[in-house]
Amino acid sequence: MAVLPQRYTVTAALPYANGPVHIGHLAGVYLPADIYVRYLRAAGRDVKFICGSDEHGVPITIRAQKEGITPQQVVDKYHTLIRDSFRDFNVSFDVYSRTSSATHAAVSSDFFLKLYRDGKFIEQTTQQYFDEQAQQFLADRYIVGTCPNCGNENAYGDQCERCGTSLSPTELINPRSMLSGAQPVLRDTKHWFLPLNEYEPWLREWIIEGHKNDWKTNVYGQCKSWIDQGLHPRAVTRDLNWGVPVPLPGAEGKVLYVWFDAPIGYISATKEAFPDEWETYWKDAGSKLVHFIGKDNIVFHCIIFPAMLKAHGGYILPDNVPANEFLNLEGDKISTSRNWAVWLHEYLQDFPGQADVLRYVLCANAPETKDNDFTWKDFQARNNNELVATLGNFVNRAVVLTHKFFEGQVPAAGEFLEIDQDALRQLAAFPAKIGELIENYRFRDALAEVMNLARLGNKYLADTQPWHLIKTDVARTGTVLHVALQIAAALVPVLGPFLPESAEKLGAMLGLEAGPWATAGRPNALVAGHQLREPALLFAKIEDATVEAQVQKLLDTKQANLLANSLVAEAKPEVSFDDFQKMDLRVGTVVAAEKVAKTKKLLKLIVDVGLEQRTIVSGIAEHFTPEELIGQQVQVLLNLLPRELKGIQSQGMLLMAENADGSLALMQPGKPVRNGSGIN
Repeated sequence: MAVLPQRYTVTAALPYANGPVHIGHLAGVYLPADIYVRYLRAAGRDVKFICGSDEHGVPITIRAQKEGITPQQVVDKYHTLIRDSFRDFNVSFDVYSRTSSATHAAVSSDFFLKLYRDGKFIEQTTQQYFDEQAQQFLADRYIVGTCPNCGNENAYGDQCERCGTSLSPTELINPRSMLSGAQPVLRDTKHWFLPLNEYEPWLREWIIEGHKNDWKTNVYGQCKSWIDQGLHPRAVTRDLNWGVPVPLPGAEGKVLYVWFDAPIGYISATKEAFPDEWETYWKDAGSKLVHFIGKDNIVFHCIIFPAMLKAHGGYILPDNVPANEFLNLEGDKISTSRNWAVWLHEYLQDFPGQADVLRYVLCANAPETKDNDFTWKDFQARNNNELVATLGNFVNRAVVLTHKFFEGQVPAAGEFLEIDQDALRQLAAFPAKIGELIENYRFRDALAEVMNLARLGNKYLADTQPWHLIKTDVARTGTVLHVALQIAAALVPVLGPFLPESAEKLGAMLGLEAGPWATAGRPNALVAGHQLREPALLFAKIEDATVEAQVQKLLDTKQANLLANSLVAEAKPEVSFDDFQKMDLRVGTVVAAEKVAKTKKLLKLIVDVGLEQRTIVSGIAEHFTPEELIGQQVQVLLNLLPRELKGIQSQGMLLMAENADGSLALMQPGKPVRNGSGIN
């Protein structure tokens, strides 16, 4: 039998404080971490759950520049928003700190100096772009230029966001500084590097040999690929004015690179919250370190941070890094820059009091082994068909029938028949099964077993039919409801890690507090005569209109992105003012409209242009119905030579604006004017 760790140090990836958190973050990192920690606590384990905001790096300074505020104001704003979002979704951190804290600056500086004094770094001078006007070295994201691959004139120094090509600043054509707009120059600059290549043999043995069978295949595979390709020295400092200053003489204007100082944030947060015992959780061999991250952070937590800890000495290494894949949204990759996301704080504005519903859907559809897709229709279906119709229905029937037949008191159990004994045998096996799945980071399967426990209760009631049985055998009905209530009671502790609010609500309804995990599933959790409280619905049905509104919100976002990112047509050749003066542009009102027979695109319009009524044939039938045009004021080019279309002489042209998606909009005066008024 495996020996349990004396204590657990569980970390969740530090969210970057330059924007809010969305469902992809919750599904990939924070929900599985919270489920794991809540289970460990229920199982009586000693655990510390550590997280905080990652507040350094170039994206913070870029956000500050765009918003016209300081980097500190940026991180203060988003640290608060992120922290509150986690709180509202009941992510139960023992500490949620931040890397702009004084404690973090001290801990990360000491960590750097220890490696520096032990000769663990190498110093290298490299060339980097420098803005002579701003007198500052430029990080990759502070340089824009023309992408050599697609011609995008606003590609960043690390990536072109139009074509997705990874770039280096020197590959850009006509690079320019985002600070001053000037063309930067290359200058020498000195930095300190961690020689990862020197740790390659140790990493190969520790990961490839040591964790081949216990790390998830996606994590192990990515680590093996990195190691097999060969590791290279990686800079731990950067020329920037926002971050933890490099604690060395002559290093003014340099800070610790964010990838180096951010993981140290786990240590500094623990020290900040538990100053007298933090070392026990980070340095004692009896402690188990588990990192919960997304797949984009695998290399940092499995290769770079362990190499840092190894170089420093004295720290425990991660026992497991159960990274998840990505969650997509309605078939498209979640994107902060495109606002293609379901933001946690906005979700609770639209679905107040329903944090558990989203927790359930994200866990049931968790991207544990491959990328998965969140859709609002699936969200609705899982709520209505699983939470409401399965879990909620069982609990409600058991409690309501007890109130109806036994005044809300748990009835005494008589003789157990085989069907009762079978239900109790199955009940007893569920907690251990669920716990084992959680300990092996199979949270989706563990939640499925929780729902199977509710299904056991539903099937038991359907097979015994106490609503009919009460007419002929009150004692037997009491036994049936006694067993059903034991199943409901068992749901309180096993539901707790996944849906903590619902578990608390169920416990209150049963007059039962969640006890230790080891006692879950016992056959007498509710004793005869125990008084239940009034029944209440655990979950509410979600209507079609509610999810349709969410889908429409996303469609509106997609349309806005399309318009924002569309290429504007190049300007046409210049014309003289005299040429422009020749055009007779007037305001008119559509007084009649009809489709032109045997065509898809043409409408025949009668337009009152003040002087007379003109017939105009326009190819807008796919964009407007005749009914919605009648009465509309429009702008008309009046002196266009007449043209015959489908046997109808057209005596002018409507002015239209074309959107990026090809849809048309009428060009109309800002307020009603007299027909025939000129447009100058």
